[in-house]
Amino acid sequence: MPAVSPLVLALGDPAGIGPDVTLAAFLRRRAAGDAAGGATGGTAAVPAFIVAGDPAALAARADLLGLDVPLVETTPEGAVAHFANALPVLPAGPAFTGRPGRPDASSAACVEASLEAALGLVTAGRAPALVTNPLAKSVMYEAGFPFPGHTEWLADRAAAPGRAAPHPVMMIWSEQLAVVPATIHVPYAEVPGLLTVDLLVETGRIVARDMARRFGITRPRLAFCGLNPHAGEEGTLGGEDEAIVRPAVEALKREGILATGPLPADTMFHPEARARYDVAVGMYHDQVLIPAKTLAFHDGVNVTLGLPFIRTSPDHGTAFDIAGTGRGDPSSLIAALRLARRLADAERATSQAPAPALARA
Repeated sequence: MPAVSPLVLALGDPAGIGPDVTLAAFLRRRAAGDAAGGATGGTAAVPAFIVAGDPAALAARADLLGLDVPLVETTPEGAVAHFANALPVLPAGPAFTGRPGRPDASSAACVEASLEAALGLVTAGRAPALVTNPLAKSVMYEAGFPFPGHTEWLADRAAAPGRAAPHPVMMIWSEQLAVVPATIHVPYAEVPGLLTVDLLVETGRIVARDMARRFGITRPRLAFCGLNPHAGEEGTLGGEDEAIVRPAVEALKREGILATGPLPADTMFHPEARARYDVAVGMYHDQVLIPAKTLAFHDGVNVTLGLPFIRTSPDHGTAFDIAGTGRGDPSSLIAALRLARRLADAERATSQAPAPALARA
């Protein structure tokens, strides 16, 4: 891999907001006027990336939005040199036949082909990290997609021959707060039955390992939310916190991981409390995503931990209702690109010397 390799961006559902924010992110790089920073990922620039997908879909969206974005079909090896003047695209998959905001059957085929091409670049060492634009699960399911979403598909592809897929962990990261939900897209009524000591211990191990390996935080501090109000009030408001969360935290401590909890979730997210941990581990989706999106709605990043490669994604969906209108905000995608570059650079440095900690403000 050359000294500076471009990130690879999967286009996502081409009927959604993915093409809009991709084009807008490239224009933000041009506005920065810093070709060197754009290539290497300086703090003010958008790092160089190559899009895997249908070039015609991107060109049509640029025309619709009235954006002057030259496109160049190229490979990762040529992408950085082009990035100052044109958006690099690696053609992948069939032509998109739908319209913005109205996905059709071609959307799913485009999404999967883009993902396959993008992941292929990362696993072949031709790109240091994968960034994914959003897909629509309903569209993918109608086409026979057998996975709940991006993350499970990536974990399946990451499995070594004859071995189980790795356990992926979703983290929402921003400069203000990093959170991990132990259970994700499940009804709240099912959460207590899904929580186990083993699940929380495995989640904690993965978070601690990847925060050290990729974020450079040597001994990350993990704070576990209680499931129930007031972390169960010593069992008077539900027994799960004493029966499941506390034993998991104690097990992690015995392994040398800096874990605390169960803690009352309603007092974990003010500034003084956040200063006492690096990652908050919640028991269910909204418990930790509400504070994360309140603090960083436009620039939060979805990071997948537990995979053998770096994957980030904007923390929003396909936004079909505003696709093709020019109202899409590229901030979360830009944050995902910047974080992917930071993690890739830190991982590369780790192979030569200990990487410095990536401090959050």
